[in-house]
Amino acid sequence: MGMCLPCLGGAADDVVVTPDPETRRRQLAEAAEKRQKETAYRGVKNPDAVEKKRKKQEEIEKQAVTSSVSGGGGLKWQVG
Repeated sequence: MGMCLPCLGGAADDVVVTPDPETRRRQLAEAAEKRQKETAYRGVKNPDAVEKKRKKQEEIEKQAVTSSVSGGGGLKWQVG
């Protein structure tokens, strides 16, 4: 019975204190964002350049949509 006491004495040192739920939630959210970034840019040497190209393409598409709607241009029907 005396053999178990030395084992229990060191058990208090091994206890890991868990952070409060808000801190834990924030840590999990940060880890999830990091994983998403890593998987999104897997195999890409320069992720910043890819992001710039994507934003530029979105801007061009947005301009094309607004110019076609506001300009009223395009094909017109003629009945003659």
